[in-house]
Amino acid sequence: MSLSSQYRLSRQNSYFDPFPEATLWQRLHIDPWTTLLLLTTCCIGLTILYSASAQDSEMILRQMTSYGIAFVVMFVMAQVPPRIYYILTPIFYALGLVLLVLVDLIGEVRMGAQRWINLPVFGSVQPSEFMKLGMPMMCAWFLSKRELPPSFSSILITLALIVLPVLLIAKEPDLGTSLLVAASGFFVLFLAGLSWWMIGGAIALSIPVAIFAWNFLLHDYQQLRVLTLFDPEIDAQGAGWNIIQSQTAIGAGGITGKGYLDGTQSHLHFLPEGHTDFIIAAFSEEFGLVGVILLLFLYACLLSRALYITFTHPDTYSRLLAGAITMSFFVYIFVNVGMVSGILPVVGVPLPFISYGGTAIVTLMGGFGLLMSINTHRTA
Repeated sequence: MSLSSQYRLSRQNSYFDPFPEATLWQRLHIDPWTTLLLLTTCCIGLTILYSASAQDSEMILRQMTSYGIAFVVMFVMAQVPPRIYYILTPIFYALGLVLLVLVDLIGEVRMGAQRWINLPVFGSVQPSEFMKLGMPMMCAWFLSKRELPPSFSSILITLALIVLPVLLIAKEPDLGTSLLVAASGFFVLFLAGLSWWMIGGAIALSIPVAIFAWNFLLHDYQQLRVLTLFDPEIDAQGAGWNIIQSQTAIGAGGITGKGYLDGTQSHLHFLPEGHTDFIIAAFSEEFGLVGVILLLFLYACLLSRALYITFTHPDTYSRLLAGAITMSFFVYIFVNVGMVSGILPVVGVPLPFISYGGTAIVTLMGGFGLLMSINTHRTA
C-alpha cells in the first residue's frame, strides 16, 4: 500500500471514528449548549424575580447564591462517570427511604406539613427532593439488569420501588412532589418498552384509584383545589383566589406586556406567591405573550438537547435515566404553566430555574449534571 493510500485510509478512519479526540468541553465534562441555555434561563429568572419580589435585593442575593451552588453541584456531578452512579444507585435510593422514614418520625413541622429534617453539618433538608433523582436512578438500575421490554414480574417490582417512597412523601403531605417522583419512575417504565395494552390497563386502573384517593387520601384543602379548577368562583376569596388573580395577570399582559417593573398584580400583592409558584403570571403581565413564548422556546431548546443526549447513548442504564430526567423536567414546566393558567389543579410545583427557592434549583441542576456526565463519558 502506498503512502498516499495509507493517508487516505487514515483520514477515512478518523472521519468515521465514533470517539474522536476529546475537545476542551468534553475533557471538562460540560455540554456548552446546555450550559449556555441554563445560564440564559437563570438570568431571566433573576430579572423577573427582582420585579416580582418588589425589588428585594436580599432575595436576589439568596437566589444568586442558590444558582452558584446549583452550578457547582452540576459541574461536580458531571465529572462522575455513569458507571459510578450505577454502582451507588441502590445505596442512594435506600438512604432516601431512610430519610423519608425519619421525616415521618422526627421531622420538622412547618405550615402544617412535616417535610424537613435536621442533619448534622447539612442543617435542615427536604429528603423528598433527593428522590426526584433517586427514583429514576433506581428504576433505571433495576430494569437495565433485565431483558427489555420488562416482564410482568419486573414491572410489579418496579411499581413497588415507586409506590413506597411516593406514599411516604404524600403522607407529609406533599402532593406535588409525590406526583413528580411517581412520574419520574413511570417514565423509566415507559422508556423501557412498556406495551401499549399495559399502558391502557394502567389508565383504566387509574380511575378507581383516583376515586379511592379522593375519598380516603386527599385532604379537604386538596379536594377544594381540584373543585376550584373547574369553578374558581366557588371559593373566590380562598382556594380560587390564586387562579383568579393569576389569570387576571396573564390577561392584563396582552401581547407585549405592560413593561418591566410595571406589573400591578404582583406589586400590589393581589397575586399570592408571585415570586415562587406563580412567577410566570408576573412574568406574563410584564412581558406578555411574546415574553412567555421566548421563555418556552428556551425550555424547548433545553428539552431538545436532553433528548438528543438520551437517544444517542448506547448504554441502557444511562439512556433510561437520561430519558426519565428529561421527561420529568418537561412535567415541571407543564404542571407549573398548567396550574397558573387554570387548566390543572394547584399543586405547588415551581417553574424550573425561574421560581424562587434553592432546593428545587439544586435538584434540577443536579439532573442536568447527570445528563452531562452521560453525554461526556461515552467511552467510560
